[in-house]
Amino acid sequence: MDRRKELAQQYKETEIEAGIFQIRNSVNGKIYVSSSRNLKNLNGKRFELNAGSSMQRLLQAEWNEYGEEAFVFEILELLEKEKSEFFDEKDALKKLEESWLEKLKPYGDRGYNKENPDASRK
Repeated sequence: MDRRKELAQQYKETEIEAGIFQIRNSVNGKIYVSSSRNLKNLNGKRFELNAGSSMQRLLQAEWNEYGEEAFVFEILELLEKEKSEFFDEKDALKKLEESWLEKLKPYGDRGYNKENPDASRK
């Protein structure tokens, strides 16, 4: 029981890291790119997909078709937090995600993300 308490305490003390992740289909190479303010919660995405409740319909459909073992969760980049009272983590994470979406273009045959029509006007 002491070991269990120790592990729980370690988990609580682990710094929460924000960043960009992808879910990659190893069968067809398609990817889903997103951000999280707490990358420790990626297991929640896996749970969501296993429960059939993901809002990403195409990703959910292919998860159901190929199975969990066909997908790999990968962290692409951790957000470097600035030690400034003016640092806006949410905004910085959004910009970082936009950068990765621009770089990887996970749309159509390449991925599961939906292209934002406003993004092409920037």
